[in-house]
Amino acid sequence: MNAPVAQTLSSQTAVPSDLPNLPPLIETSIGDAPAALMTMQDAGVPSRVLTDLACKLAATVSQFDTAWAVAQLRLPLHLTEKIFWELKQEKLVEVLGQDGPYCYRYTITNLGREHARRLMEICGYIGPAPVSLESYCAMLTHAMQNRPSITSASVREALGSLVVPDDTVEIASLAAASARSLFLFGPPGNGKTTLGRALHQVMGDSIWLPHCLSVGDTVIRLYDSHCHHLVDVPDDLSTKIDQRWMLIQRPMMVAGGEMTMEELDLSYSPSLRFYEAPPHLKANGGLFLIDDFGRQRIDPHQLLNRWIIPLEHRIDHLSLHSGQKIVVPFELFLIVATNLQVSEVSDPAFLRRMGYRLHLASPTQQQYAQIFQAYADDQSIVVPPGMIDSILNRYEQENRDLRASEPRDLLERVLDISRLRQRPVDLNDDTLDLAWKGYFGAMGRHN
Repeated sequence: MNAPVAQTLSSQTAVPSDLPNLPPLIETSIGDAPAALMTMQDAGVPSRVLTDLACKLAATVSQFDTAWAVAQLRLPLHLTEKIFWELKQEKLVEVLGQDGPYCYRYTITNLGREHARRLMEICGYIGPAPVSLESYCAMLTHAMQNRPSITSASVREALGSLVVPDDTVEIASLAAASARSLFLFGPPGNGKTTLGRALHQVMGDSIWLPHCLSVGDTVIRLYDSHCHHLVDVPDDLSTKIDQRWMLIQRPMMVAGGEMTMEELDLSYSPSLRFYEAPPHLKANGGLFLIDDFGRQRIDPHQLLNRWIIPLEHRIDHLSLHSGQKIVVPFELFLIVATNLQVSEVSDPAFLRRMGYRLHLASPTQQQYAQIFQAYADDQSIVVPPGMIDSILNRYEQENRDLRASEPRDLLERVLDISRLRQRPVDLNDDTLDLAWKGYFGAMGRHN
């Protein structure tokens, strides 16, 4: 059995770059992509990291072939076979037979099983091969340098039917285009969360994300299926790109009142013996929305202080359970939204580092009417003449503040009434009165 030799992919067109540690990139039909590995050195991690991972993988089954290992490790065939050839030389695996060129059947030896057990005590990760933290940082920098330009027109399109003043669109556009942060504040129900989520649409289409990162003797799992949505890659590129990287939609992470300080650092599992990335690391290249800020179980000033260095230097410091600190990129669009008064939840040091501040006030009567009519049209609800004026008068009589979310909420209750009564939708004094009482409850000022 001879060690396999890498085959050159002459059809690849290299992408020039002066970024240190950037993996080799090729031009493809879906944009720049990490090139398939040619040598062990191209992997960017010590070869022992890959052979140890392969040994642990071999210990999970009674026997396997090279094709199975390729799918699990996400490494090219010739490198996967080279790795197991080295394990065979160390008597950690043995060959059972051959199914084709560079496709052998293996089983782990007793010596290999004992070696895998010791490795699992250090790091329990088994899965796609990791990339180095340095390669990830360089790839993220490349993605941010080459993201699509953002314009006021693209932001206005992303906001869709959201009724906001032109200067609100301009400020949101400035924040997104400059990749600075945005602090949203104002009364509840006026579109802060909706605006924050909508801005994700202008961040760009996709970026490359590794399954995990190699840091010393351990691994940080980066990919999270809950927030990272895969983009299809043409089949003809499968052998041309580094399969350790996945093409994903630019991520959006949303953290609400459940967020704790502990969640903003690496999460180590003593049973699994590897790390899970914190939410802002998973959000790199995309958007991180801290919603309902000030309602968390921790002091808001403590949380704000946590972001001062990342906002100013675009990096963050995370702690390993050994006490070692690592530096990771903070390349994302941070949006903080709160219903509280700015003075209650922030301090000057934090606000100076926020890129932009935007107050979303309660709508005017004209804006409320526009919102009401737009949602009614969207739901095919006919609004009788004078109905919106009647609703606005009712707000004044009950001394209620207008909220941008309430036209939708009231009309949805009108739809509920039609479904319950099994009748066509009919917005009239009777259905509106029932919807009003069902939504606001007791008469009087709405808080």
